[in-house]
Amino acid sequence: MRTASCGLDFGTSNSTFGFVGADGTPQLVALEDGKQTMPSVLFFNFENDQTYFGRAAMLEYVTGADGRVMRALKSILGSSLMQDETRIKARRVPFTEILGTFLKELHDRAELAAGSAIDQVVAGRPVRFVDDNDAADSQAQSQLEGAIRAQGFRHIEFQFEPIAAALDYERQINDEQLALVVDIGGGTSDFTIVRLSPERARAANRQADILATAGVHIGGTDFDRLLSMASVMPMLGLGSPVKSGDRLLPIGPYYDLATWHRINRLYTRQTMTGLNATRQEARDTGKIDKLIAIVEGRYGHLLAAHVEEAKIALTHEPAIDFRFNPDNIGLAKTISRVDFDSAIQAEAARIPVKISEMLTSAGLKAEAIETLIMTGGSTQIAKVRAGFNAMFENAKFVETDAFGSVGLGLALDASRRF
Repeated sequence: MRTASCGLDFGTSNSTFGFVGADGTPQLVALEDGKQTMPSVLFFNFENDQTYFGRAAMLEYVTGADGRVMRALKSILGSSLMQDETRIKARRVPFTEILGTFLKELHDRAELAAGSAIDQVVAGRPVRFVDDNDAADSQAQSQLEGAIRAQGFRHIEFQFEPIAAALDYERQINDEQLALVVDIGGGTSDFTIVRLSPERARAANRQADILATAGVHIGGTDFDRLLSMASVMPMLGLGSPVKSGDRLLPIGPYYDLATWHRINRLYTRQTMTGLNATRQEARDTGKIDKLIAIVEGRYGHLLAAHVEEAKIALTHEPAIDFRFNPDNIGLAKTISRVDFDSAIQAEAARIPVKISEMLTSAGLKAEAIETLIMTGGSTQIAKVRAGFNAMFENAKFVETDAFGSVGLGLALDASRRF
C-alpha cells in the first residue's frame, strides 16, 4: 500500500482510516478486532488508570467499570466546549487533549496495520461544522487540523465528506451523472451536487464539478436527543408541574441527560443540590427519585446508549419495548415509530428545506438530479428517507457502505493529491 498518505474519516459516531493499494483500489485498515470501523469513544478507567478506545471503551463502560466515557467529540468542534475542561479523577483535562488522545490512537493503529509511517493525510470534514456562523465553522476546522498535526502528520488537507463518498461511487459508473450526495452522520447532514463520470474521475482537481454544497448541523445524536426528550425524559418528570401547578419543572437537567456530550455536567454536587430542591417542589416525586437515581448512579451514558439502540430499532420496527432498569430504576414504555417520527419531525424537515435552497442557488430543479448517493447511518431513518423519496421521485438511490464510503473516498483523494 502507498502508506505515506492516507484518508482519515474522524466521525461523530465511528472513524476509519483508508489507503490505496498498489492496484489503485482503496481499502480500509482494520482498526479494532479485525473491524474497519472504530467507534469514536474513549473510556478513562479509574480502577486501573488505563484508557480504552472504541468497542473496548464501550465494553468497559457497560460492564460497570468505574470511570468516564467520552463520545461524540467531533460535535463540540467550533463550540464553546472546546475551551472547557472535564475532570478525569483528580485532574482537569482540556477537551482538546481528549480529542488529541483519540486521534493519536487512530494514527498509531493505522501505522501498525500499514507497517510503515504515515505523515500525509486527507481528512474529512462536514460541509458545516457550525450552522450560520462562518467564524465558528472555520475555527472548528482549525481545531481539528491542530489536533491532527499534533499526532505526527506533516501534510494535512481537507475534503468535504460527501465529496469523498462520491469519489468512491464514481469508480463504478460508465456514464456522466448529476448526483446529489447525502451524508447524514452522527452530528451533521451534508449535501453536495456534483457531476460524475469516468473521465472526470481522473482529474486531480474536481472543484469545477462541484455545483453546490450545503449542510445543517443535524445528525444521529440530535435524533437520539429528540427521541429521549419526547419518550424517555417524561418518565423522569419532564413536563410535570410543581405542587402549586403554576409552572413546570426546570427543563435543564433533562436536556443535559438527553445530550450525550452534556451528560457529564450533571455529575456535580451543585447539580445534586438542584435536583433535591426540585424533588421538594415536584408534584410527582417518584419520577424525580428515578432521575436522581440515574444521576447518582452515573447511568446517564448507559441510558443514552439505550435510547440510541431504540432509535436504530425503530428504523426497522413499527414499535419497540423500551426498558431501562439498573438498580431497579424501572423505566418501561412502548415507543412506536409514529412517536419517533413525531419527535424528529421539525428537525428532519430542515433537511429538504436546505436541499431546496441549495437547488435554487445552483439554478436546478429536483428533476435534474439523476442519482442520490446515500451515506451515513441516519439516511436509513424512515422519516428522513420519506423526505428524499417525495422530493426525488425519479432519481436512482445508491446505497453506499454507510460507514466506510467516506474513508474509501478520502483514501482515493489522498493518493491523487500526494
